[in-house]
Amino acid sequence: MDSSTFYQEQRGTGPGTSVQPTASEIKQGFAPGPTTTPALFTPLKIRSLTLKNRIAMSPMCMYSSHDGFATDFHLVHTGQYALRGVGLIIMEAAAVAPEGRITPNCLGIWKDEHVEKLEQITRFAHTNHASIGIQLAHAGRKASTNAPWLIKVHGANADEEHGGWPNDLIGPSSVPFSDRSWMPAEMTVEQITSIQREFALAAGRARRANFDVLELHGAHGYLIHSFLSPISNRRTDAYGGSFDNRIRFLVETVRSVRTQWPVNRPLFVRLSMTDWVEPSGDIPTGGWTEEESIALAKVLAQEQVDLIDCSTSGSSPLQKIPLGLGYQVPFAHAVKRNVPQMLSAAVGLITTAKQANSIIESKHADLVFVGRALLREPNFVLDAARQLEAFAQYPHQYERGRSKTKHSFV
Repeated sequence: MDSSTFYQEQRGTGPGTSVQPTASEIKQGFAPGPTTTPALFTPLKIRSLTLKNRIAMSPMCMYSSHDGFATDFHLVHTGQYALRGVGLIIMEAAAVAPEGRITPNCLGIWKDEHVEKLEQITRFAHTNHASIGIQLAHAGRKASTNAPWLIKVHGANADEEHGGWPNDLIGPSSVPFSDRSWMPAEMTVEQITSIQREFALAAGRARRANFDVLELHGAHGYLIHSFLSPISNRRTDAYGGSFDNRIRFLVETVRSVRTQWPVNRPLFVRLSMTDWVEPSGDIPTGGWTEEESIALAKVLAQEQVDLIDCSTSGSSPLQKIPLGLGYQVPFAHAVKRNVPQMLSAAVGLITTAKQANSIIESKHADLVFVGRALLREPNFVLDAARQLEAFAQYPHQYERGRSKTKHSFV
């Protein structure tokens, strides 16, 4: 017998799908009666893909790879969210080149050999009716650092002795992130073209690994964001200076990626919507701004990008972030208001079902990305359905663990 049959669902489109309870399930106390579907559990169609609910797992670095290869850790870590109903799982930032990793332990997708394990992970997700994507990234001037739990042992920066590549960092300009960071070399136009080619090749590998969604990491001070922000981009050629020049690297990268990524599959871009840096005499805008992000979203809408994943910050240690619950939601709302042809996702301190549902219900975003809350509560989605008085499909293997309103053996 094909082992995949053990994971096939009888109703809906897998765990996390809003369905009506049967009379038997109501009688047993699994539901008080017929239920309605809250906004958080409505499907979302993006090109040929239909997400079963509006909860996505935010890409989060796990620092658990060797030479960029995904491992059994990634299969188990990612697979648990496929079992537990996450509408869209986005795997962590996968470097398109070895020197584009944040740490020596980061995931990669720069060679064909990486595809096999990634395809095993997508196969498990699809068997459990979960949609899955991967984030393509290049860390740029913020590369060659140590995993968080190694900082106390080896320091923040990874030198050659500890697997780093301090002499191979690149960026739009020779401007380090901080006075304690490695100094990047200013990229030549030939290097720019080469990295854009690496993004396209990585997109082809993601296609062969059967990912449903591709996200480009254009946030948090990494390479794409560092071209956008005048804090890190001091170039005087076609890739620096004016708004049109600073967005050129990303726009060209999107076009390059789309040559390898099928037109029927969604393409997302994560942006830092603002640098959160105060204006100065050197940089009158302070850095990259919300207004520029909106203008960029309008450009990307014409370049076959489907969704802006609205994050912030990462360009400067001088940033002043007004942390609070849902503090980045207004940026997702701004994209929806100003770029109606573009979908938007909210991310950042979204911690409860009620909060997530309110974001979707109020049309402040089309999708919510949940990160650390899912690390704390892997059952976040299935618990959210219960908290919102909906009835979500469970995986067969976990059905006995569903909460009851009363107890009966009927």
